[in-house]
Amino acid sequence: MSDDAFAGLRGLVTGGASGIGLATATLLAERGAGVAVLDREIDAVPSRFVAVRADVTDDEAVRAAVAEAVDRLGGLDILVNNAGISRDATIWKMTEADWDSVIAVHLKGTFAPTHHAVKHWKKLFDAGEDVSSGRVINTTSGAGLVGNFGQANYTAAKAGIAAFTQTVSLETFKMGVTVNCIGPAGATRMAASIPGAGIVAKEPDEFTEWDRMDPSLGSPVVAWLASDKAGHVTGQIIRVVADEIVLMNGWSNGNSVSQGEKRWEADKLTAIMNTDIFKTRTPGLRY
Repeated sequence: MSDDAFAGLRGLVTGGASGIGLATATLLAERGAGVAVLDREIDAVPSRFVAVRADVTDDEAVRAAVAEAVDRLGGLDILVNNAGISRDATIWKMTEADWDSVIAVHLKGTFAPTHHAVKHWKKLFDAGEDVSSGRVINTTSGAGLVGNFGQANYTAAKAGIAAFTQTVSLETFKMGVTVNCIGPAGATRMAASIPGAGIVAKEPDEFTEWDRMDPSLGSPVVAWLASDKAGHVTGQIIRVVADEIVLMNGWSNGNSVSQGEKRWEADKLTAIMNTDIFKTRTPGLRY
């Protein structure tokens, strides 16, 4: 992609005031896009961006923020959902507030901007306009795909975002709007808040040479997914960690066995589960 690959395109990045979101907003702008940053804290947002303040858990505030971004940018082509928080604790110590706040910011905070952005595109599409430049890029985490100790709320939310991505990609397909999801990593403020992680938060511009914890390393993949080169890619979950790009396969059918249109009997399942499903016994031990 050339430096003006996004000339004329308009993007909105949630959680874009710092860390991974700021890195993504910066790269899109460097490539020629007009970029709005949606965050609760926008006072320090660089002047090159349109700053819109909103709490992503407040649907009405998000509706107004998306409308403001569309008005000030002259339209909308790209939505990057990046806002997130962590409130880590083991399940026996986790409070209801810990659970609710993380689920709200990650899941509702992905739903609300997507809902209003897609409504905008659907209105244009129904009026006969071409909205095939529409892109939604959500943010998951490797923890949400494989689990992580002390993060039941965070991993549930991030797994939910992956499933949300796949479903919405089906719903927007006929409009030509793609919906994908990345799982980046980096020395962000959220990562640094994880107890015992030993991570010191740093902003993207504080890295002057290669460092696998640089939060900007996933931004090129976001930019590619947002470009016309990726118009055929939708419903995909992609991890981007340091110098690795990994396509995540998610839940897929594994070992199976059929009863032949007969009801299973619980007291006879042990041998079948151990030999045919989990493969923890050799097939000869079906007794």
